[in-house]
Amino acid sequence: MEQYLKLCRYVLKNGKTKDDRTNTGTISTFGYQMHFDLNQGFPLLTTKKVHWPAIIHELLWFIAGDTNIEYLVKNKVYIWSAWPYEKYRKTKSFKGETLKEFNYKIAGTPKFAAKYGDLGPVYGRQWRNFNGVDQLHELMINLKTNPHSRRHILSAWNPKEINNMALPPCHTLIQFYVSNDKRLSCQLYQRSGDIFLGVPFNIASYSLLTMMIAQVLGYKLGEFVHTLGDAHIYSNHIEQVNTQLKRKPKPLPKIIINPKVKSIFDFNFEDFTIEDYQPDDVIKAPVAI
Repeated sequence: MEQYLKLCRYVLKNGKTKDDRTNTGTISTFGYQMHFDLNQGFPLLTTKKVHWPAIIHELLWFIAGDTNIEYLVKNKVYIWSAWPYEKYRKTKSFKGETLKEFNYKIAGTPKFAAKYGDLGPVYGRQWRNFNGVDQLHELMINLKTNPHSRRHILSAWNPKEINNMALPPCHTLIQFYVSNDKRLSCQLYQRSGDIFLGVPFNIASYSLLTMMIAQVLGYKLGEFVHTLGDAHIYSNHIEQVNTQLKRKPKPLPKIIINPKVKSIFDFNFEDFTIEDYQPDDVIKAPVAI
């Protein structure tokens, strides 16, 4: 994952201070691209421990078209909880619950989850129902029947529904590419990238999606290309980034995917195994909301 550390160094050296929506402040650059050969291992960061179960659960949640955090919270994934919690705090039903207590109620009370756990038409909704179009279903058909098309696109950016989303999509457009020797590659355009917390998740998530699609369609692996628009390090993450830059990357782990699964819609968490993942310790940092 030297590519990721190179990104960190580049932004620290060339980035400019910039205000942001969260009022945290960032060091920001515009326009950056990384390439990851998926035949070299699963690009999961090793210079800090990444909670890989959350990556798998979130991706399965997207694929299912789900937009309620109930599934995530029940599987101890809390990366989306802050947004519905902030919305809940502004309601008359709020009784001073902490975020932890909010998650407990989401996991244990279906009616509460249905009322307060939804994020609006975020990624899963757009992938599976973009103004009535199941983009993921169409993508799978087209990748199989017309592999050399230049229209293998998933878009999460739906102007009609942006204002109803808890958070407008950061990873906005995904394009797939099948080479003459039947290698499947993926390019993600990400309009906004939180380099310390978000980007490592995004690299692993879309690499995994590419691996899953390649397996069920019988393609070989190509590469994951990650293109960032506003690539930024939050001002309260700089110390953590510098700590990470002092660490030496380790060999990439392997991800084993159940070969019996023949449809992108049939995967479960148990169909994935991570092997040889020996990262450095976790480095904690606050999430900017």
